[in-house]
Amino acid sequence: MKDVMDIEALLSQHLIEYERFEHPPLENCTEADRLKLHRPGQRLKNLFLRDNYGKRHFLLITRADKAVDLKKLSRELKISRLGFASTERMQRFLGITPGHVSLLALVNDPEHKVELWLDADIWNGQAFQCHPLINTVTLVLSQPNVERFLNLVGHKPEILEIPEVGA
Repeated sequence: MKDVMDIEALLSQHLIEYERFEHPPLENCTEADRLKLHRPGQRLKNLFLRDNYGKRHFLLITRADKAVDLKKLSRELKISRLGFASTERMQRFLGITPGHVSLLALVNDPEHKVELWLDADIWNGQAFQCHPLINTVTLVLSQPNVERFLNLVGHKPEILEIPEVGA
């Protein structure tokens, strides 16, 4: 499993540019709001999900302020009851614990057991704010650099219209 130093070295080695910001631990987007942190790029919500049978796992990335309608998403994608995966599954498949999730954790999934879903709302937007496997650092990557990283680790994102609760 990789750690923050490995991620930054990997990015640098492959000429994937990023901006680096250190900060107190951020367990969720609310913590960043409370601390009034200002970093460039999009604030993102990273959800690690599984199907009802625990056979498929997904990393869903959307806007920080979006309340995802998992029931509607399950119906639309014809996947049996999407739900949050356990801490144990997160550790096993991504090598991290809750509060440290970002698309950079896909570096720890060389067997491609986790499917990546990106909300269409964010895909063509600003740069992405990503934790490099630790929640005391944020790396900001432009969309082309996110694409380069995903190609490097062999994960092809599925760009989806993610339904919102009440919409």
